[in-house]
Amino acid sequence: MNALEEGTVAQIDFGKVRSAARSTHALIPVVIQDVDSHEVLFVGYANDLALDEALGSGRAVLWSASRDELWIKGATSGDVLDLLEVRVNCEQNALLYLVRPRTGGACHTTAEDGASRRTCFYRSLADVSTVEFIDGFAPAK
Repeated sequence: MNALEEGTVAQIDFGKVRSAARSTHALIPVVIQDVDSHEVLFVGYANDLALDEALGSGRAVLWSASRDELWIKGATSGDVLDLLEVRVNCEQNALLYLVRPRTGGACHTTAEDGASRRTCFYRSLADVSTVEFIDGFAPAK
């Protein structure tokens, strides 16, 4: 079991934005939202290459800050997210990808049934040290 992804101890990564800022590419945050359910699926980053590829392909494409490479969502997992619209915020420093999942999953983690979770936001913060699984998102056994 991966304690970070499947545990109940809060391990909030307050350094993520700082590490993404050290990327060799200029990045902005991207919120990925299901266009039908309005559920936020996850948050990623994009650079100009990822945005161009996303707009040209009609798929969610991001820049992996941890791997420092183009990330075509679903290329390895099969969890393809069709891109329907890209919105930009008022200060033009964040994007919103409105997507439609092809397979129902968006997260690289899996639920009890072994399928990809539909969102990366499958736990709630109970207090500063504890997270709790939201109903229907229990970890795989």
